[in-house]
Order: sequence, then C-alpha cells, then structure tokens
Amino acid sequence: MRPRKTRARDRATVGAVNEKVAKCLVVSKVLVADGMMTDDEHAFLDGMMRTLGLTEEERHTVIELEGWDEADAIVRALSMDERREIISTLIDASAADGRLSPLELDTVKRVAAALDVKS
Repeated sequence: MRPRKTRARDRATVGAVNEKVAKCLVVSKVLVADGMMTDDEHAFLDGMMRTLGLTEEERHTVIELEGWDEADAIVRALSMDERREIISTLIDASAADGRLSPLELDTVKRVAAALDVKS
C-alpha cells in the first residue's frame, strides 16, 4: 500500500509546534482565559509573534490554537530562566488590556505551576 500523499497544508501543521509557537500558545492561554481577547491583547500577541519571527504558518498555528495541549510540555523543557521569562510575559499579557481578570490571574498561576516555576 502506498503512503497517502499529504497536501502542503498537512505538512505545514505536522510538527509545527516548536519553542516559539509554544511560547505564543502559552501566552494565548492567559489572553483567552476570560473568554474574550481585546484589541490590546490581540496587539500584544501579534507583537510577540513578530518579535519571535514566526512564519505565516506558525502564526496560523497560534491563531487557530493548534498544539495548545503540547505547548506546556515544550515550554517546560526550556531552561528555568526562559520559563521565568515566560511567566513575566504572561503577567504583561494579562495586563495588556489595562485590567487583570481573576480568570487571567488564575491561569497565570496554573501555567506557572505546570512549568514548575515558583514565585
């Protein structure tokens, strides 16, 4: 039996969750924690994706929340300094719209615990 040919889009999503994408997905967890993402929060995420140099395919992966479940494990494998930096970014992201909702704060705490980062 011949292997199924994959379309270009299929190949682009396979293994698309790398460190950069995982970092953005972890930040997305905080931004959508309260059930909405404001324009300021969208701008924060867009700026982060630009700073990290995400490709269009990687940006699509983040926007569609593809790999959401794998993101924590990928980020957890980073150095402690990098994980602390991510937690700092989560705090900045949660305040991007000028207010910190209890759901966003709870998500920051849960992600910090999942990444084994103590305050």
